[in-house]
Amino acid sequence: MQLDEQMKCWNHAAVKVLDIRRIVMEAGAQLSSYTLPANGFIYTIRGAAVLQLDGQTYKAERFYMLHGAKGSSLDIQTNEDFEYILLYYRAFLAFPSYRKKWLLAQPEVAPFSLQYGFAPSSPLGLLRYLDELEDAWIQSGSLDLLHTKSLFYQFIHEMMVQLAEQEIKTELADPVKQTLRYIQNHYREQVTLDFLAEQFNYSSRHLSMQFKRQTGHSPIDYLIQTRIAKARNLLLRSDATLSEIAAEVGYSDVYYFSRIFKKHVGISPIQYQRKMREEARTEDRPLVISESSIGRRWKSGYIDYENHYQYIDGGSTPMKRRKTSSSMIMVALLSITMLLAACSSGTATTPAAGEGTGASSNNSSTAVSSDTGSQTNKDNETRTVSTVKGDVVVPANPKRVVVLYLQGDVVALGIKPIATSEVFNGAAYKSELEGVNSLGTWFEPNPEAVIDLDPDLIIVPSEETYTLLKDIAPTVYIPYEKMTTEERLQSIASIFGKEQEAETLINNLNSKVEESKQTLADAGILDKTVSIVEGGLKGMVVVESKQYGRGSQALYEYLGMKAPEVVQKKIDVVSEAGGSNLSMEVLPEYIGDYVFRSVYEGADNLTDDPIWSSIPAVKEGRLIEIDFDFFYYSDIYSINKQIDFVVEKLLAAPRAQ
Repeated sequence: MQLDEQMKCWNHAAVKVLDIRRIVMEAGAQLSSYTLPANGFIYTIRGAAVLQLDGQTYKAERFYMLHGAKGSSLDIQTNEDFEYILLYYRAFLAFPSYRKKWLLAQPEVAPFSLQYGFAPSSPLGLLRYLDELEDAWIQSGSLDLLHTKSLFYQFIHEMMVQLAEQEIKTELADPVKQTLRYIQNHYREQVTLDFLAEQFNYSSRHLSMQFKRQTGHSPIDYLIQTRIAKARNLLLRSDATLSEIAAEVGYSDVYYFSRIFKKHVGISPIQYQRKMREEARTEDRPLVISESSIGRRWKSGYIDYENHYQYIDGGSTPMKRRKTSSSMIMVALLSITMLLAACSSGTATTPAAGEGTGASSNNSSTAVSSDTGSQTNKDNETRTVSTVKGDVVVPANPKRVVVLYLQGDVVALGIKPIATSEVFNGAAYKSELEGVNSLGTWFEPNPEAVIDLDPDLIIVPSEETYTLLKDIAPTVYIPYEKMTTEERLQSIASIFGKEQEAETLINNLNSKVEESKQTLADAGILDKTVSIVEGGLKGMVVVESKQYGRGSQALYEYLGMKAPEVVQKKIDVVSEAGGSNLSMEVLPEYIGDYVFRSVYEGADNLTDDPIWSSIPAVKEGRLIEIDFDFFYYSDIYSINKQIDFVVEKLLAAPRAQ
């Protein structure tokens, strides 16, 4: 960032001084891997030391100024007594119009997260302001705190003057390096994408995109792989119990840990331990854990959400972050309470809400089916829903519904939940969920937050979330990745007794599809080829299945349009999410008469790329940009809106010959 741009940011900033302290380190003392909890200035006033900020080395003698971003890792090594002042602050662009202008111009730059160090030309001027800041901060009265803020602005002004005089170079802290370092040091703790983004002053989506671009993994994938690698090591090199290993690598629930381990390694932890030790004995060699490197066995696929949560953004109503262990304890206590209540009321023969019985002969087939059926018990005002987990007894008319990821279908049925996993800002149904509580990422909900909401029904999309929440309230697991859009809607409708509404929605969608296909056919467009791509200057992903998302269902499944032959051959045989990552040099071979490009905040501008600009569809104006948020979801509400968008844009584009 240029210095004049930095000055403009300070001119539009609202600031809050968080802390100011004076620290003395004795000769030979060290500070290792200290994470800055906020943006901060370090001003050395006595002695000398070697400082490292995110691996960048600074040799600081008296009167040396260093600025680091929130989340940066600080190391200090001294050979003599060393004294410095540490000033923490928070700043943000205060005016919405300027903030929007800034984000549009430089979406990848956090204006107050720069890193730089320099020896001031007038060191005592800076020291004077810091001394006065410290005195006012210690007083801590309202008037003194106001004085602190005014002194902080004067301090910034003086520092900017001296930076300009020396033409000091400032550089942006690398959020990916910060995230990697944080995960390696804190993998035992509860870590979420939103928390990581907050740590380093970035949006969740931008951090996830940058991380994926540099490492090939999303942050949460990398966290899981780190934990699995550590667990493998412990399984082979220690006699620790499974519970001890699970706790050591960040999982308070040993059952959940076992499931995660098996999902990523292919076998259970105990089977893995036996297998590897047996191989070691057979080969008569020392135990060498070559498989413990991250990503050794990378399993991808639509259900693993590799294509999804790499872009997940933060929820609008963040819940208090707490330790997972306390969450699970609360869930366990709630389970015991429910069990005792059931026993005391003499209903021991009734299936516990949210549990699959699998006991009835009538349910033997539905226990392994992907469909969900229901039967209403009017006397008790409940409904028995048959699911892949067996029968679940739910309220006939639930009033407090919590739904993860599947909210679009719920909204389409006319139901407004009390809480959902976060919804992207551009989602078709975003406005329908105004005022609804957000529980964060769908795959990592906070059980305590769900308990606090006192739901009477929970709908989840995965085994993991079912296991985590099933004891809180009646919980229905919808294995949506194995269902068509229509099947999923019918399953959810059966939970609420809204089968007729679902049938109407499906019929209306089918009618829209036929009308849209006829409209495109009349315009001479339906028989043209279309491609869907996502990516930037370094390469593009070409969508090669109907299940990938990014408009693939609307275009290839519902409207029945075809891709270029080289892509269509794969679409015809691929039944899961699929796509190829291609270089720009070969990309033109995969582009049809029309091209849809999925874009998002921070996406590369390809206008000046000669290869991209030479593609006929791009050059002749048949490039249609689609918003990632809008085309992320595949529920019936979103599909309806996506078809409208696709047809409108195709009709508005120049005709392909």
